[in-house]
Amino acid sequence: MARITFEDLAAMDDELLDENVAEDNPEPMNEEEEERLLAHWQAVASTHHVVVPQEMAAPIQQMARQTQERQPVPFVPLSCHEKNKEILYEERVYPAGKWAYVIKGEDLYEQSISMAFMKLMRYICSENSAGRYLGMTVPILNEIQMAKDEKSFVRDVLTAYYLPAEFQDKPPEPTDPDIQIVQRETVRVITRVFYGTTTEETIMRQISLLWELLGSTDDFLRETYMVAVYENPGVPRRRNEIWFIRREP
Repeated sequence: MARITFEDLAAMDDELLDENVAEDNPEPMNEEEEERLLAHWQAVASTHHVVVPQEMAAPIQQMARQTQERQPVPFVPLSCHEKNKEILYEERVYPAGKWAYVIKGEDLYEQSISMAFMKLMRYICSENSAGRYLGMTVPILNEIQMAKDEKSFVRDVLTAYYLPAEFQDKPPEPTDPDIQIVQRETVRVITRVFYGTTTEETIMRQISLLWELLGSTDDFLRETYMVAVYENPGVPRRRNEIWFIRREP
């Protein structure tokens, strides 16, 4: 059975957050609040046919306490293309930096990103050589490779988390051998926002739409794409982005 995704683990309705983890009250939850929070996530997960195991209780609580402190991955905007005051796509440069990543190859895209992020979440919260919470950055990136038929994905999906500025020079080592730290080079991308769930079907639709907007061009990779995830299922039309990678000159 699939594990819970980044969006599911991040989801927290405002009422539950206000009651349990208000910003001006960082005190640990009592046992009843902890059980209620875990039950909340298990209920959310069940709607996606996924399971939140008991060992995720502590990371979920840690993330809930820090929900207002997500840091954006740095980038430089280059251009914005609009039509009738609607943004069609943007071009950005993301500078080089260190990322932690996991590669998973499950039967479904959703399963791969779910299992990968659960590992990253534990690394972020405490399972690292510093033994501390590292801080959450957004977006989480899911890098996909197209199959030879160009109609489906290769099973292996790379899920990556940008290390906060504090840890860029010396990232804490993960205790999980499946997690690797890598220096990713500067990348120039075309980005287009879309809303809702991220499945292989919805992502393929977004890839097709962006190619239609860009027209016939060889400026971008056709075998590799990225999906940037920003928000959670608590948002009715949650924000994601499809990224096309510009070829190096």
